[in-house]
Amino acid sequence: MDFGLPNFDVKLEELGLLALTAGLTPVARVTCKRKAPDAALFLGSGKADEIKLLAQQTGATEVLFDQALSPAQQRNLERHLELPVNDRTLLILEIFAQRARSHEGKLQVELARLQYLSTRLVRRWSHLERQRGGIGTRGGPGETQIELDRRMIGENIKRTKERLHKVKRQRHTQRRQRERRDAFNISLVGYTNAGKTSLFNSLVNARAYVADQLFATLDTTTRQLYLGEAGRSASLSDTVGFIRNLPHGLIDAFEATLQEAVDADVLLHVVDASNPNHPEQMREVTRVLAEIGAADVPQVLVFNKLDAIENDYMPHNLQDTMDLEGVQMDRFFVSARTGAGLTGLRRHLASLACNDRDATSREDFALEPVEAAVRLGTIEP
Repeated sequence: MDFGLPNFDVKLEELGLLALTAGLTPVARVTCKRKAPDAALFLGSGKADEIKLLAQQTGATEVLFDQALSPAQQRNLERHLELPVNDRTLLILEIFAQRARSHEGKLQVELARLQYLSTRLVRRWSHLERQRGGIGTRGGPGETQIELDRRMIGENIKRTKERLHKVKRQRHTQRRQRERRDAFNISLVGYTNAGKTSLFNSLVNARAYVADQLFATLDTTTRQLYLGEAGRSASLSDTVGFIRNLPHGLIDAFEATLQEAVDADVLLHVVDASNPNHPEQMREVTRVLAEIGAADVPQVLVFNKLDAIENDYMPHNLQDTMDLEGVQMDRFFVSARTGAGLTGLRRHLASLACNDRDATSREDFALEPVEAAVRLGTIEP
């Protein structure tokens, strides 16, 4: 459905990739234009009839919508189409549930899923009839099934939040330990499938899982990156990828993971340079960074997949600057697959690490002599 949105996917390519990632096989695609969504069916009844007929002709077993549906719209569509109907939000949640590997990642996805389900309790299922209390059928009216479901989900959300709070404290302790070691923290951020994990592996010689698909990795991985020119190591973290219309519940649930980006000294904003839609993807990443409080963290733009760029669009220089949201940023063209451009990126990171250490030293010596000596570790506090 196109409601005049600037990022409307005319060919539904990204939704198709999401479906494939979730293990589904798209058999047909339908688009239409409306001034505003229909309150009951999201689209018009005529278009709904067209989708129903197309589903029967192609043997489709499920219908996916690229936008978020309200609980009532989802229920009404399922009744009209006589097929399961799901939206972009649930599809992304399903992918995250399949890909989460760590204890923390599973908790984060579970919380987002529970929060999503809590909004779907609108008598969508036939079992949501009123239960009667007492023995047999003579008791007075008891708690409705929908109330029971809502209470159970609420209790599960509370327990999951408590467990995630413990994980958040553990991550905070780990970050404090890195701060004591005077670590220079670098976080990789970017649109999903931009090649962040491939770049991570190339920089630190790691073997994190890589695949040419959306959300191949969800869990944050941190390794030490030695910067020879700076004579020190940096802490490099690979974070979850962003995507257009990323559900707010997932952003909230992945707060502990995304905190790595907020606390970083510099962000490597990885961009798929071979994707013609990369300007829109960059804007989406910038929006999410602002939402999680990382808008002011210095960024270095890394245009990845240099080896996949067509010759007509090949850059003249592997290093230049680019304006992003009114801020002039350093930009590097690299290929995580072939290693092209990585030497220049490493040198730049080393210079940033040196500048950070010099700034820290000046800050310490600006204190009172005794306090500065304690901060620098020359005497016992």
